Amino acid sequence: QVKDSLAANFNFPFWIIAEISEMNVNHTGHCYIELIEKENSTRRVLAKSRATIWSHVYRILKPYFETTTGQELKPGLKILVKVSVGFHEVFGFSLNITDIDPQYTIGDIEQRRLMIINKLKDDGVYQMNKDIELPIVPQRVAVISPENAAGYGDFIDQIKNNQLGIKFYV
Repeated sequence: QVKDSLAANFNFPFWIIAEISEMNVNHTGHCYIELIEKENSTRRVLAKSRATIWSHVYRILKPYFETTTGQELKPGLKILVKVSVGFHEVFGFSLNITDIDPQYTIGDIEQRRLMIINKLKDDGVYQMNKDIELPIVPQRVAVISPENAAGYGDFIDQIKNNQLGIKFYV
């Protein structure tokens, strides 16, 4: 009766906005997600639901999302997804994700970036690096990279073997 009632009242897919709180891909390629909705001011969880992206859909959605946004599909992201309601007698209620709108996530990422910039400005630290006078040749350099990355190796080679013989501290 529950299955029939849900099918009768939610017989077409619809778009929802949610945050991914958990995500697991099993050996068959199915992706199991926990979606949540949080209150904006307190970040308190208001709603939670299980969701599934079946492997034949996940193989398409994952690369589409990641190449469009430049972000990995992972917990903590806010997404806009097309879902259909499902109910299984053994596994219970679940949302089946059939599509994703990466443009929504791009907008959310930009909004968070602007919030961080505004907080840094409010705290008076946004311009601090610009106030530091740099030496003519900065010799202390921080590099964030895997040690085995080709670009990192090339960079280290260039600064160690520079034509002026300047010593750099990485």
